[in-house]
Amino acid sequence: MISLPIINFSVIYPEIIILVTAIAVLIADLFIKGDRRAPISLIALAGIIMAAFAIHAQWGANVSGFSGAIIVDNYALLFKYIFLVGALLTLFLSVWYLQREELFSGEYFFFILISIVGMMILSSSNELITAFLGLEIMSIPLYLLAGFDKGKLRSNEAALKYLLMGAFASGFLIYGIAFIYGSMGTTNFDEIVRALSSDSLDTDPLILIGISMIVIGFAFKTAFVPFHSWVPDVYTGAPTPVTAFFSIAPKAAGFAILFRLLTVAFSPIFVNLSTMLWVLAVLTMSVGNLIALTQRNIKRMLAYSSIAHAGYILVSLAIGTSKGTEAGLFYLLAYTAMNAGAFGMVILLGHKGEDDLTISSYGGLSRRHPVAAATMSLFMFSLAGIPPTAGFIGKFNIFSNAISAGFIWLAIIGVINSVISVYYYLRVIITMYMKPEADSVTTVTYPPSLLVAIILAAWGTLHIGLFPNGWLLFIRESVVGLYQAL
Repeated sequence: MISLPIINFSVIYPEIIILVTAIAVLIADLFIKGDRRAPISLIALAGIIMAAFAIHAQWGANVSGFSGAIIVDNYALLFKYIFLVGALLTLFLSVWYLQREELFSGEYFFFILISIVGMMILSSSNELITAFLGLEIMSIPLYLLAGFDKGKLRSNEAALKYLLMGAFASGFLIYGIAFIYGSMGTTNFDEIVRALSSDSLDTDPLILIGISMIVIGFAFKTAFVPFHSWVPDVYTGAPTPVTAFFSIAPKAAGFAILFRLLTVAFSPIFVNLSTMLWVLAVLTMSVGNLIALTQRNIKRMLAYSSIAHAGYILVSLAIGTSKGTEAGLFYLLAYTAMNAGAFGMVILLGHKGEDDLTISSYGGLSRRHPVAAATMSLFMFSLAGIPPTAGFIGKFNIFSNAISAGFIWLAIIGVINSVISVYYYLRVIITMYMKPEADSVTTVTYPPSLLVAIILAAWGTLHIGLFPNGWLLFIRESVVGLYQAL
């Protein structure tokens, strides 16, 4: 008699809500035309809020479904919160921008919501094939979002480059999964950790090759050096709210699966992987910061900056302990707020067409728009890691935990890189406060939806920096669930 797989749909209630919302958005777009399309974004907003309530209802659970392929624990739920926050901020960043650029369409919100479904599956994956499925569901809408401004060559180029590099990443990932399955006969995380703990498989070269290829696959998605070449062109060519979304949610999704996979499922052989992660962290921090020093375009500068920030989180992954994981998740939370805010200010200070996004165009901004200049300065200070912002607490946690775990040189290199980054962030502030007014004067308007995103991001940047203990306890509860689940 054929036994049917155990299916528990309750474990994917948030995913179902987002999926239904995405379909509703697409249907609404068929009937609402022209200038009356604004309510479409409200449908997406309602779905995100309902999914957040569903996640809240699941908090504290430790259940699995679909024959163990999907697991719901506080770790996965924390990342789902981050994805929803990223989607929410992107939603508020997008409404006015899409109207300004004449790009407003229900498809835009549909793609964002479907990619969130993939991210949620990825964070709850307890099996490699499921993780691959989540990655592809996440990635395909992102390729389309990168080229959403179809009238611009650079947007089309961004989509093509992202698609090609994404295909390479998927190829590496599926080959790595094949090596793991060929060596161990399973792709389930629970079975992998049991096999590695009981058998002498830690020296099997096929396993190490398989893990390395899986890491390379996700390294493309999270923009680790040397797998970062697509980032500057894609981030520059994509619409700015899409760039903000790319820099937050997909990066968090990549780290969600890497932390679960490497520090838990492959924990018996993590010592063999630590050096590789150490080297990747140093390269990613250093290359990202050094190239950012030379950038004159604000979006390209933030693109290379995002690479460097991925390197800081890689430091916490290289530590390989629960404390390191806590520090990495805290930094992801802080980065979500401060980076979304920075891109929000880029949108606010831009103009239709986004033909001039040079840092020099912000010259004299403090005299014309002091509040805008002060807000941009807040986000630049936080990205640089200057107290009392969220960025400072995040970096302090990562580097102090690295020192406690014996990674002293890695922490020193991280601190040096953080100091280097201060230069190009302060350059933006100096331009706004100390340089003469630019030739093309920016006329700043304050649309309500964009203001909501910037205010939320500013609040998060300050609140996480000034009152970190509550956030740290919240994250610690999530990480404990991760290490107990497998």
